[in-house]
Amino acid sequence: MTTTQVLLLILGAFIVYTYVKKSLVNRSVKHYEPDEAAEKVKTNKNVILLDVRTAAERKQQHIKGSFHLPLQEINTRANELDKFKDKEIICYCRSGNRSVTAAAKLKKKGFNSANMRGGIIRWNFNK
Repeated sequence: MTTTQVLLLILGAFIVYTYVKKSLVNRSVKHYEPDEAAEKVKTNKNVILLDVRTAAERKQQHIKGSFHLPLQEINTRANELDKFKDKEIICYCRSGNRSVTAAAKLKKKGFNSANMRGGIIRWNFNK
Protein backbone atom coordinates (compact mmCIF):
# COMPACT_ATOMS: atom_id res chain seq x y z
CA MET A 1 0.00 0.00 0.00
CA THR A 2 1.13 3.48 -0.77
CA THR A 3 1.24 6.26 1.81
CA THR A 4 -1.74 7.91 0.12
CA GLN A 5 -3.78 4.72 0.32
CA VAL A 6 -2.95 4.30 4.01
CA LEU A 7 -3.93 7.91 4.73
CA LEU A 8 -7.21 7.47 2.83
CA LEU A 9 -7.92 4.27 4.76
CA ILE A 10 -7.25 6.03 8.07
CA LEU A 11 -9.43 8.98 7.03
CA GLY A 12 -12.23 6.63 6.00
CA ALA A 13 -12.03 4.75 9.29
CA PHE A 14 -12.13 8.03 11.21
CA ILE A 15 -15.23 9.16 9.30
CA VAL A 16 -17.01 5.86 9.98
CA TYR A 17 -16.01 6.01 13.67
CA THR A 18 -17.30 9.59 13.99
CA TYR A 19 -20.59 8.73 12.30
CA VAL A 20 -21.17 5.63 14.45
CA LYS A 21 -20.28 7.49 17.66
CA LYS A 22 -22.62 10.38 16.83
CA SER A 23 -25.40 7.94 15.97
CA LEU A 24 -25.00 6.08 19.28
CA VAL A 25 -24.96 9.32 21.28
CA ASN A 26 -28.06 10.51 19.42
CA ARG A 27 -29.93 7.30 20.27
CA SER A 28 -28.93 7.44 23.95
CA VAL A 29 -30.70 10.77 24.49
CA LYS A 30 -34.41 11.58 24.61
CA HIS A 31 -35.49 14.18 22.05
CA TYR A 32 -38.29 16.75 22.08
CA GLU A 33 -39.64 18.92 19.32
CA PRO A 34 -39.61 22.63 20.29
CA ASP A 35 -43.40 22.71 20.81
CA GLU A 36 -43.21 19.63 23.05
CA ALA A 37 -40.41 21.21 25.09
CA ALA A 38 -42.36 24.47 25.43
CA GLU A 39 -45.44 22.61 26.64
CA LYS A 40 -43.42 20.57 29.14
CA VAL A 41 -41.78 23.68 30.57
CA LYS A 42 -45.13 25.47 30.79
CA THR A 43 -47.04 22.62 32.47
CA ASN A 44 -44.37 20.81 34.49
CA LYS A 45 -42.38 22.48 37.28
CA ASN A 46 -39.83 19.66 37.13
CA VAL A 47 -38.52 20.64 33.69
CA ILE A 48 -35.97 23.32 32.84
CA LEU A 49 -34.36 24.52 29.62
CA LEU A 50 -30.56 24.70 29.45
CA ASP A 51 -28.90 26.89 26.84
CA VAL A 52 -25.55 25.32 25.91
CA ARG A 53 -24.51 27.95 23.37
CA THR A 54 -21.73 30.47 23.85
CA ALA A 55 -22.23 33.66 25.88
CA ALA A 56 -22.14 35.71 22.66
CA GLU A 57 -24.91 33.62 21.10
CA ARG A 58 -27.02 33.86 24.25
CA LYS A 59 -26.58 37.63 24.37
CA GLN A 60 -28.13 37.90 20.89
CA GLN A 61 -31.23 35.85 21.77
CA HIS A 62 -32.32 33.29 24.35
CA ILE A 63 -35.41 31.58 25.66
CA LYS A 64 -36.77 33.44 28.66
CA GLY A 65 -36.34 31.52 31.90
CA SER A 66 -33.65 29.20 30.53
CA PHE A 67 -30.38 28.60 32.32
CA HIS A 68 -27.01 29.02 30.62
CA LEU A 69 -24.03 26.69 30.70
CA PRO A 70 -21.93 26.53 27.51
CA LEU A 71 -21.18 23.06 26.16
CA GLN A 72 -17.43 23.72 26.45
CA GLU A 73 -17.85 24.21 30.22
CA ILE A 74 -20.19 21.33 31.07
CA ASN A 75 -17.44 19.01 32.30
CA THR A 76 -15.99 21.60 34.66
CA ARG A 77 -19.20 23.34 35.80
CA ALA A 78 -21.82 20.55 35.85
CA ASN A 79 -21.96 20.80 39.65
CA GLU A 80 -23.80 24.13 39.15
CA LEU A 81 -26.71 22.04 37.88
CA ASP A 82 -26.87 19.85 41.00
CA LYS A 83 -29.87 21.88 42.19
CA PHE A 84 -31.72 20.45 39.17
CA LYS A 85 -30.92 16.77 39.83
CA ASP A 86 -34.63 16.10 40.48
CA LYS A 87 -35.72 17.86 37.26
CA GLU A 88 -35.58 16.99 33.59
CA ILE A 89 -33.04 19.22 31.84
CA ILE A 90 -33.87 19.88 28.19
CA CYS A 91 -30.75 21.19 26.44
CA TYR A 92 -30.87 23.51 23.47
CA CYS A 93 -28.35 25.19 21.21
CA ARG A 94 -28.67 26.92 17.85
CA SER A 95 -29.65 23.93 15.71
CA GLY A 96 -29.78 20.89 17.99
CA ASN A 97 -26.31 19.41 17.43
CA ARG A 98 -24.34 20.68 20.43
CA SER A 99 -27.31 20.11 22.71
CA VAL A 100 -27.30 16.36 21.92
CA THR A 101 -23.69 16.22 23.10
CA ALA A 102 -24.54 18.27 26.20
CA ALA A 103 -27.51 16.04 27.06
CA ALA A 104 -25.36 12.91 26.68
CA LYS A 105 -22.64 14.36 28.92
CA LEU A 106 -25.18 15.32 31.57
CA LYS A 107 -26.79 11.89 31.37
CA LYS A 108 -23.40 10.29 32.08
CA LYS A 109 -23.14 12.53 35.15
CA GLY A 110 -26.47 11.25 36.47
CA PHE A 111 -28.82 13.99 35.27
CA ASN A 112 -32.18 13.38 33.63
CA SER A 113 -31.38 15.20 30.40
CA ALA A 114 -32.89 15.52 26.94
CA ASN A 115 -32.35 17.41 23.69
CA MET A 116 -34.55 19.93 21.92
CA ARG A 117 -34.48 19.12 18.20
CA GLY A 118 -33.80 21.99 15.85
CA GLY A 119 -32.54 24.28 18.60
CA ILE A 120 -33.46 27.89 19.08
CA ILE A 121 -33.87 28.44 15.34
CA ARG A 122 -37.02 26.28 15.49
CA TRP A 123 -38.33 27.78 18.75
CA ASN A 124 -41.53 29.77 18.30
CA PHE A 125 -41.06 33.03 20.22
CA ASN A 126 -44.67 34.02 19.46
CA LYS A 127 -46.21 31.58 21.96
